Amino acid sequence: MSEKKIFKNFRLFLALLCLSYPGFANQAPQPSKQDTSQVKLIKFLVLDENDIPVKGVSLNNLRISSSVQTDSLGMAQLTGTINDEIQVSLNETFLRKYLVGANQSQIIRVNGKNLMVMQQKAVVLTNDILISPNMTTGSTQSVYNSDLVKFPVTSIKNALPGRLTGLYTNQTTGRPSVDEANVLLRGQNPIVLVDGIPRDLTRIDLEEIESITVLKDAVSTAMLGLRSSGGVIAITTKKGIVGTQQITLTAQNGLQSSLKTPKTLDAYNYALLYNEARVNSGDLPVYTPTDIEAFRTGSDPIGHPNVNWQDEILKENTKFMRYDLTFRGGGSVARYYVGVQYQKLGGQLVESDINAYSTNSSISNYTIRSNVDINLTPKTILGLHLFGKISNSNHPGNFGTDNIFNSILNTPNNAYPIFNENGSYGGTTQFQNNIYAQTVSSGYSLNYRRDIITDLTLRRSLDEVTPGLWAQALVSFYSGVSENTNRSKSFAVYKQTGTGVAATYQMFGTNGTQGNSTGTDFQNRQSYLEGAIGYKRSFGLNNFDAQVRVTSDNVNSGSELGLNYYGGSGRVSYNFDERYTAEFVVGLNKTNRYPSSTPMGFFPAAGLSWNITKEKFMPKLSWLNDLKLFASYGRTGNDASGYFVFQQFYVGSPSSYFFGTSVASNAALRQDVLANPNVTWEKGDKFNLGIKTNLFNNKLFIQAEYFNNKYSDLLTSANLSTIVGTSIRNLNVGVNRYNGFELQMNWQQSFGKFSYFLSGNVSTLQSKVVFQNEVFRQFDYQSRTGLPVGTPFGYIADGLFQSQTEINASAKIAGYSPVPGDIKYKDLNSDGIIDQFDQAKLGTDNPLVYYGATVGFSYGGLDLSVLLQGVANRNLLLTGNSEWEFQNGGFGQAYEHNLNRWTPATAATATYPRVTVGNNFNNNIVSSFWMHSGNYLRLKNVELGYTIASKFTEKLKVSSIRVFVNGTNLLTTSAFDRVDPETYGGVYPIQRVVNGGLSVKF
Repeated sequence: MSEKKIFKNFRLFLALLCLSYPGFANQAPQPSKQDTSQVKLIKFLVLDENDIPVKGVSLNNLRISSSVQTDSLGMAQLTGTINDEIQVSLNETFLRKYLVGANQSQIIRVNGKNLMVMQQKAVVLTNDILISPNMTTGSTQSVYNSDLVKFPVTSIKNALPGRLTGLYTNQTTGRPSVDEANVLLRGQNPIVLVDGIPRDLTRIDLEEIESITVLKDAVSTAMLGLRSSGGVIAITTKKGIVGTQQITLTAQNGLQSSLKTPKTLDAYNYALLYNEARVNSGDLPVYTPTDIEAFRTGSDPIGHPNVNWQDEILKENTKFMRYDLTFRGGGSVARYYVGVQYQKLGGQLVESDINAYSTNSSISNYTIRSNVDINLTPKTILGLHLFGKISNSNHPGNFGTDNIFNSILNTPNNAYPIFNENGSYGGTTQFQNNIYAQTVSSGYSLNYRRDIITDLTLRRSLDEVTPGLWAQALVSFYSGVSENTNRSKSFAVYKQTGTGVAATYQMFGTNGTQGNSTGTDFQNRQSYLEGAIGYKRSFGLNNFDAQVRVTSDNVNSGSELGLNYYGGSGRVSYNFDERYTAEFVVGLNKTNRYPSSTPMGFFPAAGLSWNITKEKFMPKLSWLNDLKLFASYGRTGNDASGYFVFQQFYVGSPSSYFFGTSVASNAALRQDVLANPNVTWEKGDKFNLGIKTNLFNNKLFIQAEYFNNKYSDLLTSANLSTIVGTSIRNLNVGVNRYNGFELQMNWQQSFGKFSYFLSGNVSTLQSKVVFQNEVFRQFDYQSRTGLPVGTPFGYIADGLFQSQTEINASAKIAGYSPVPGDIKYKDLNSDGIIDQFDQAKLGTDNPLVYYGATVGFSYGGLDLSVLLQGVANRNLLLTGNSEWEFQNGGFGQAYEHNLNRWTPATAATATYPRVTVGNNFNNNIVSSFWMHSGNYLRLKNVELGYTIASKFTEKLKVSSIRVFVNGTNLLTTSAFDRVDPETYGGVYPIQRVVNGGLSVKF
């Protein structure tokens, strides 16, 4: 196939910009002679068909063996001259899907007259400069496959921390199958799009993902209408390519270990502290000196047990496995990508040989994706994209994993032995659920989940009508089902009294009652229809890109009635001479969850951008390669109405009420929660302003943005129940505002075979409650309006009472008589009484700051990357069983930090109040005493890899072999380091994973 024909089928914009020498463009090609007298820098810009920069394309000047890769802006530069041959290596991860009619790489001869005809024909040729106009003004940022697959995780959300500005993540549990991080995009919950279709499915194979892009401002999301306010996480899966078939096999195995868990007291310290707490509570001690000595020496493991439940129940390490096999290739008629994956995460719970089945908490995933694109005619492409996933998760029987962790918090180490002398499970009247028995002898439960997706796309070029015109139709179906199988069983525990042959056993519970049931947890369905027509063309320096879409998205979730989003959207962009871009977007849609008389929602947005470096008045600065300003403003929507809240419902009642008198009735009805007949969607008015630049021969990239978003018509409590006498649905009355700054910086540089990169990003987020229908509060410091959204309220601690004299001189606590060692609170209204009128905001109201930094290098076949991720100005409120001593009615656990309690001897250094049994009315309430800094910095990910030289792999008949080791959540430093800053409160801890793998390409 000729070079000219190859490049007619390029599906990317590859611009060769010959810099600084005006006559260079007018040099005639001299095929027979190499002109090295005019050596200049040749600049490359690589964008995909959506004008999104493509990172990682390899460019090599064959004459001087100098190579470079495109950066995150799709830019790179090489030293060269006329007739140099530049090899463009279309690596599998980012680029080869766009090239039709070529193999792994192509040769471009620099002759000053290169003409590349693109599929969309939205290219302007000015002398030798091939222009790729940037047709969007929106705020977007992407992360690519090569960064995602470094994470040994099951959810894509767990591979995003620290990668993208504006995206805040918080992982609250490490339990397999539910360990997905919570994500907020500029403070809002983003919608997930998979290949342009709304999907609530993020546990997919990382290998099948080409890129993940976040869309943050109004102009980039307004086409989604009612679902545009939260922003978008757009997942693009891999597609087929034209060329020799590529087969890639990747095998990985790793070990998981838990991060921090609550440190409980051993039996000896527990008994001492419990006696002290009893005395402090006005009761007598329960443990004698003999008891305490037996706990200390371990001389009586049955009568005086000391069981470290975390050591006995939790494994030190568990396994992680992932295997991927992918096929990619095709010809001029059909292209394909097929990927299959098996993944397994082992659970942290111990198992026993007494069972022929697993009682652990674990999950296995089987995934397959097939993306096939077929040229039915030269102008018609049919896309058939299939996805299937099977997830099998296992859990302990009746009690489940979360209940077992809760039992660890509620069970002291001296409560009972695991086993009695006769091998039976230990227990007492108070503690009848032996934790070990819960783990290994309560049977098991299974969850089976199946997800199937079919996307069918038909795209037709209408160049015969007018060049640049196209039409597309899309039909997509999703079906998901989740089934639970219960194979739980009961067990009995025994309290042993005495020892040896004189021992007696008191039984609690029953043995061997077997549960045996299967039921559907949920069954979800979705059908998505879309029709689109677009136009993309250039006329001289004028570039146009427009499209109109109509969509219908029908979702059936469980037993609920169907939810249907329907409407249309449009987008038009105009660019002049790569200097000025104007963009207008509109979404027009609604759902059936609003009254039929409600008009469609109208969500317009507009954006402008200005490439200053293209202006004639701009001086030609060697260190300034690009400078662009962009701004957007628009309205977005959020469908938060709920399940037909505009309809009034009535429920059965055994009696009716007339004028306060109850009248018996067999058919009485009473009004349920009062409906909101005027319910409407929440609205977001978003402003975005940004600047981005390339400096120092494109080694340094900087992008900075400011956003200010106002969210109105928020569904919040009307606070009218006491007036109307019944509960009322939330009303569209709330107004919140979010604003912040985002900064991204990338630096990369090469020295021969050695190259390195540094990148960092930081985001700030400040929120404010502008309005809510707030109840009357007597004091301004108790008002929620004007404070950050979600600000917690409580009492303001003022240290610990040190003496009765200090107590007598302080404000009285309503309903409680404090003693030395209790928490002292500030009397904010100066009335001499501590009561509900002294509650105020807790924690910092400074903007939340979250950031990430990546550093790495490559030399020959060796490569290393390191990712740091952190958060600042974050509040951490610790209460409940993992913080307070002797909860659970006074029978609960106690912890090492409780030893720092106040006593007369430790009054000057105590960091914890005096200990008491059960709930303390004064100390165990929400206050600033329990508020800590949640700031932290994690070594989130490290990967070290080595690609074996080609001279060895050629002998093995393979394309490449790469061995690697990586890890996630390796180290953490935090301002308050007693707990993990993300998972605390006795939940399944986040896992540290150390992983090794081998990737072979055929």
